[in-house]
Amino acid sequence: MSAVIEQPVQARLVASAPRMETVPATLRYDREDPYAVSMAFPPPATLEGVEVSWAFARELLAQGVERPAGDGDVRLRPYGYDRTVVEFHAPEGVAMVHVRTSELRLFLERSQHLVPAGREHQYLDWDRDLDELLGGLS
Repeated sequence: MSAVIEQPVQARLVASAPRMETVPATLRYDREDPYAVSMAFPPPATLEGVEVSWAFARELLAQGVERPAGDGDVRLRPYGYDRTVVEFHAPEGVAMVHVRTSELRLFLERSQHLVPAGREHQYLDWDRDLDELLGGLS
């Protein structure tokens, strides 16, 4: 079984204009970083014209599809029947996207098969992490 899960999703960008633009995004989960997920947007979907990736807690994603969650750079909340709002807060401003909740649940389910919730600590490589922390001195 692969140690990484990637799943493309369609995110609808929420803007002040009445229409919502659909942009591609990729959800990613890596067993080597068992507590985190990331959502990446390709260069054409970003203001800077470069890929932008946001990493946040898998637990935050799981909570956010059920109820409002987060108070930092990434916040989520259910919206309507089958949408979840994902907010990305940065010094430059706030970006909001709607993602189908069913796509997020599928991604979470796939990540749970790879690393069950509550067992993330069993997948940490403490020796590697300590070596990285010490700059290869250990």
